[in-house]
Amino acid sequence: MKSNRKVRKIKGKVISNKMKKTIVVVIERKFKHKTYCKYVKRSKKISVHDAQNKAEIGDLVECAESLKLSKKKSWILIKILKNKK
Repeated sequence: MKSNRKVRKIKGKVISNKMKKTIVVVIERKFKHKTYCKYVKRSKKISVHDAQNKAEIGDLVECAESLKLSKKKSWILIKILKNKK
């Protein structure tokens, strides 16, 4: 049976690849503070499944939400957008 729900995708920067088949990606977002009307940065770290161990530290990657793979890992790597040079 096919699901019609839209898959969430995010872009982020790899900050760690020390685990087997897992990378840690940081996602940064900016929003305007309601009271002070200043732009504020917030970041979040997520664990992403990298089956081929291709991603390196500093790469810009695209990830998609999937079923839970482990306690903290529910995202999979789709593609590497920009390699670190």
